[in-house]
Amino acid sequence: MSRRDDTAEERDGVRLTSLDQPLFDGADATKRDLVDYLDAVADRIVPELADRPLSVIRVRPGQEPFMQKNVPKYTPDWIRTVTVWAEASRREVRYALCDDRRTLLWFANQRAVEYHPALLRGEHHHVTHLVLDLDPPAGDAFGHVVAAARLVRQALADCGLTGAVKTSGAKGLHVIVPVVESTAIEDAAAATRALAARAERIDPALATTAFIREDRGGKVFLDSTRSGGATVVAVYSPRVRPGVPVSFPVGWDDLEDVSPADFTVRTAPPLLGDTDPWRAQLPEPQALPADLVDEGHTIPIARVQAMHEGKRRARARRE
Repeated sequence: MSRRDDTAEERDGVRLTSLDQPLFDGADATKRDLVDYLDAVADRIVPELADRPLSVIRVRPGQEPFMQKNVPKYTPDWIRTVTVWAEASRREVRYALCDDRRTLLWFANQRAVEYHPALLRGEHHHVTHLVLDLDPPAGDAFGHVVAAARLVRQALADCGLTGAVKTSGAKGLHVIVPVVESTAIEDAAAATRALAARAERIDPALATTAFIREDRGGKVFLDSTRSGGATVVAVYSPRVRPGVPVSFPVGWDDLEDVSPADFTVRTAPPLLGDTDPWRAQLPEPQALPADLVDEGHTIPIARVQAMHEGKRRARARRE
């Protein structure tokens, strides 16, 4: 007979268990803290997850964090799922669609800490936004990331576009640019590459689009590879990092005054109150300028270019 769990409770028909267990080593938080936080922001994070194939990072007691894409066999039948062909692994993956609070609470009870929705939404795989992921060269270089975000903002303004910015919940920032529903997947990817290249050209001493880490020269990496079937951590999602920080919206004028560690599962709800700053900051969907898309189609895909360059360097070392 299993021992009775005195911390168990039920919300929205979901039984929540072992709530007072530590979340993970270094979290300084319990499973209850995770559940309470996600419940507090459910009406803000669910719209970011809804109708998108969802990958999560879970942390089981005594195990390393792992990413879950395929839903487990014990997934309740009331959770909506979608099957997607994964070209890289040559198999079908059955993803969950987190469309409501009940599903979010079920994932929280599964100790799903991070929420990584696909960039495409709906059965027709509509592109909804561009993402530029800004990574610092070192963990303590957030000020450089802020400066690089300003380059991206300038590149956007120069072609008549606007975006919103959020912390990644780790070391960097994400610049998000909503686009109209008619945007083709290939055009969105091309425009993202062109925006990164234009931002790099404004100050090449600060920012780089070099995908190979050893080629970055201590600069902020403008990652333009988040497109198509890629994912990005959702705004308001916690991260598996010390203190359990969350990805949090920041106004452009406030970037110099914040640090990613300011926003955690404990501090974020009081900061939010009844507001949803992400909804307030996101611009309306925009059509991509033709010249931006055309330029992007002339720029090689970074991952593919890096793969070929890596093979070339390996051959050169052997020779």
